[in-house]
Amino acid sequence: MKNQFILTPFFLDEPINLESISLPDWQINRPALTEQTQQGRMSQIHQSLATAVSDALQSGQRPVSIAGDCCTTIGVLAGLQQTGIAPTLIWFDAHGDFNTWETTPSGFLGGMPLAMLVGRGEQTMMTAAKTSPLPENKVILTDARDLDPGEEELVKESAVLHFPNVNQFLTTALPQGPLYIHFDVDILNPIDAPAVNYQAPGGPLVDTLRQAFTALSNTKRIAAISVSSWNPEMDEDGRSQTITMDLLAALYQ
Repeated sequence: MKNQFILTPFFLDEPINLESISLPDWQINRPALTEQTQQGRMSQIHQSLATAVSDALQSGQRPVSIAGDCCTTIGVLAGLQQTGIAPTLIWFDAHGDFNTWETTPSGFLGGMPLAMLVGRGEQTMMTAAKTSPLPENKVILTDARDLDPGEEELVKESAVLHFPNVNQFLTTALPQGPLYIHFDVDILNPIDAPAVNYQAPGGPLVDTLRQAFTALSNTKRIAAISVSSWNPEMDEDGRSQTITMDLLAALYQ
């Protein structure tokens, strides 16, 4: 299947320098932001991304979204749903992104998107994008080695399947049907990929993650991929970009 790369050069609602990594056939998702609130502007980004994802799927291509934060998964899921796809979401991340307003120690929206996607906590952007919450038993959270205390309790009480070890994908039967894979680069050990905004010590080996991605690719059921990017301005030697793109290729091979 041909892949349509969609680059969203924003971190939440702030423009960032991601376009330097794009190739000529990539689509750039850069809508005009006219809303007055942060969530309003982010919703404009997500709505535009949803349209790009839906258009790619309808043309027989697999959308591969690269953006500066994980909240853009709201737009990717909306685009999948617009074309009638109800995926299992597999979320690779050093963090849980499962906070709500009640559990977050920082108030950071970027720590909430997975909770939003299953209908917990803040739902303003979900409603704006017309994204329907996923059933929790259709979500697999992988790694998430750095959880806030209240967030950890939410994950435990939820029906989300938590794989602390990436290599569990090599021995576990996956749900049937289409898959949506989200890959936050900060899942990698900072020794291997240091150019990320929120480093978490530890993390899987690059080869382990590549094996898991290859196993997922071999299912031939990946409907969409999204990446929460490394920070190009921190990637002076290009190492984080090289590792990320190599791993990404294992997913869409």
